[in-house]
Amino acid sequence: MPPSHGDLVEQLAGLIDIRLLDPLEILLDGHERVASLRAIVHERAASWATTLLGNDDRAAMGAIIRVVSTLYPGDGPFEPPLDWWRSPLGQVVARRVGHPTAESVSYAVAGAMLGITRQGVHDLVSRGKLARHPERGVLCASVRDRLRQERTRHA
Repeated sequence: MPPSHGDLVEQLAGLIDIRLLDPLEILLDGHERVASLRAIVHERAASWATTLLGNDDRAAMGAIIRVVSTLYPGDGPFEPPLDWWRSPLGQVVARRVGHPTAESVSYAVAGAMLGITRQGVHDLVSRGKLARHPERGVLCASVRDRLRQERTRHA
C-alpha cells in the first residue's frame, strides 16, 4: 500500500531541511531568510508528493530523479540502507521505478522493497513470481511490477 500524502510530504520536507537548509543556515549565520525557504520547501514538498503519488508516470519519474540525485548525491551508486525502502519515499520509488540506478538488486534489497524476508524473495523467485537477473539477484522491474500488482489488488 502506498504511503499517505502527508507522510511523504513530511519525509521530503524533513530531508531537505536536514540535508540542505540546516547547513545553509549554519553558513549564513542563522539568516532569517532561511525560515522563508523552509515554508517554500514545505509547499513544494506537497506538490512533489502529489506528483509522486499521482497517475503521470513520466512526471513521477522526473521528480524521483531530481529528488534522489539532489538529496543523495555521491560519486558511487545509490545504495540506501535496507530500512530506507520502508520509508514513504522508498516505497514510492520502489513502486514507480523499482531501483532508480540499478537493473538488479540483491535478495535482501528486494525483500526490503517488498516488505518481506530474503527467504520470501527466494520463494517468489523459485515460483516464478519474481524474475531472477541472469548474473545476480532479482530484476528491479519484476519487484516494481509485483508492487504495482499489489496496489491494484488493494485498490
